[in-house]
Amino acid sequence: QIQLVESGGGWVQAGGSLTLSCKTSGFPFITYALKWFRQRPGKERELVATITSTGPSTSYEDFVKGRFTISRDNDKNTLYLQMNNLKPEDTAMYYCYVPGLGSVWGPGTQVTVSS
Repeated sequence: QIQLVESGGGWVQAGGSLTLSCKTSGFPFITYALKWFRQRPGKERELVATITSTGPSTSYEDFVKGRFTISRDNDKNTLYLQMNNLKPEDTAMYYCYVPGLGSVWGPGTQVTVSS
């Protein structure tokens, strides 16, 4: 059974930092690219960052570029998102996602950034 469990969210003041984790199980983690998405209040879910299975290489949406860092630990089957210089507009529910596994989503982790 495929499981994705996000954690590490919380409340932080603007300019602060948080590190999100996504613990996974039920599939060969090392062979898959991984993504972080977020859904802000009243908005559609949007892509935040991607990390490939090999290399690995990373890519970011413009609104987080230079502030967020995606990484993975293949020994722990865990995906991370280091978020620095957080802004109020980063307030959202954050989700990890594995392309190629269908519509499998975890419960997400809430990030709230106050001004």
